[in-house]
This record gives sequence, structure tokens and C-alpha cells, in this order.
Amino acid sequence: MNDKKFNKIFSTVLMTLMVVVIAITTAFKLQDPQARVVMLLIAAFGSVMGVASTVLSANGILWTFFFGILDVTFCTIVAADNGLWGNFALHLFFFLPMQFVGLWQWRKRGASGAKTEVKARRLTPSQRWLVLCSVLVLLAVSYGVLMWIQLRTVAPDQVNRLQVFFDAAVFTFNIAGQILMSLAYMEQWILWNLVNISSICLWGSTMLSSDASSYTVVMFIKYCFYLVNSVNGLRIWINLSRNSGSEEALPEKEGCC
Repeated sequence: MNDKKFNKIFSTVLMTLMVVVIAITTAFKLQDPQARVVMLLIAAFGSVMGVASTVLSANGILWTFFFGILDVTFCTIVAADNGLWGNFALHLFFFLPMQFVGLWQWRKRGASGAKTEVKARRLTPSQRWLVLCSVLVLLAVSYGVLMWIQLRTVAPDQVNRLQVFFDAAVFTFNIAGQILMSLAYMEQWILWNLVNISSICLWGSTMLSSDASSYTVVMFIKYCFYLVNSVNGLRIWINLSRNSGSEEALPEKEGCC
């Protein structure tokens, strides 16, 4: 079986399993008299759009950004409803506009419709160190800011510091990953794996809390599927960047927007 055929089968199976699992989970949760029907359906539909977006992204297909716009919109609503303000700010003020940036950048790098893959590239060693240092600094700053917000909205003994850390980690890794994704760098998939692991921990922690919303399990399942896809995405983009050439410097003038 050649690589393209494997990727097609993998993507189809992943999407099918996601839709089935989300449909079953949603139907089960709707049986709960206290279920918030509208939010449950929003979380379910957004999750399916998100998986479609990430599957297309893993394969270097331009349509990822059209599904991404829908995914980000619904994730913004869900994050606000759960009081995850780091995720809320990330999706509304960064992730949403970056969908349009990515659409523009990928078109410049040869992606067109559903048939032509984007021309992927890799960071130089010095740029990888720069990205790593930037991520660590932003993680520390975002954690401090989110802790400051939490300590002013709830009692100190009620603050879940681990949940705040994972919220900050998701916020940080998403920013770095989205920038590298919009500019078509292979290293984005290292960050997407970190995003998905952190998101699983974040939503798992939220799901286990006593006041968890009925649809948090949908978000948890969503990121489990994301993690499977991001592992495959890293494999695909290593090949895409190898086929497109060697390391390529970040653009000096065009930036990320």
C-alpha cells in the first residue's frame, strides 16, 4: 500500500470513528434531564468540524482553514461557557483571524483546493532554539496571568493550579503551532502533539470536577482523536518537507500575518 492510499484510508477511518463516537456520546448525554441540549450539540458539531480540519491539515490540504473557521467559532463558545478564559481569548482573538492568514499563506505555497498539497518546509536549527525559548517564556507569562485572574475571581483554596497550568499550556502551544502551521513549517506537528496532550489533561481535569458540564466528555474525546491525527500528521509532514526541499528560513518581511 502506497503512502497516499494509507493516508486516505487513515483519514476516512478517523473521521468515521469520530462521528460515530461523538453521535453515541451526545445521544447518551441527551438522556440526562439536566443536560444542556444547545451547548451539548454545539460541542458535538464543533468537534466534528475540528477533526475534519485537523485531518485535512495533516494531509496539507487547503480546505483545512474553512473547517477551521467553524471549529474555532464553536470552541470559543464552549471555552467561555466553562470559564476557560485562556482558551476563550486564544480562539477568539488569535485562532480565528489566523485561519484567514493560513489560507492566504498556503495558497502562496502552492495549496489549491483538495488535490494539491502545500509545499512544506522546516525550521533551521537556530530557529528551532528560538521557537523553544519563546514557547517557554510565553508559557511562564500566560500561567502567571491566568493564575492572577483566577485568584481574583475565586477563593485561593478553590483554585485548581494544575488545571490553570494546562490551560496556559494549551494557550501557549496553540499560538506557536498556529504560527508555524500558517507558514507551512513541519515543526508545527510537534507543538500540535503537545497541544493535544495538554488538552486531554485539561478537559479530563474539567470532566472530573464536581461542577463539570455534561458536554465536557465530548471535548475530551475530541482531543483524543486529535492526538491520533497529530501523530500521523507529523509523519506526513516530515515527508512533505523532505520532498519540498531542506530547511528554509522564516520570512523576514511577510511575518505571520
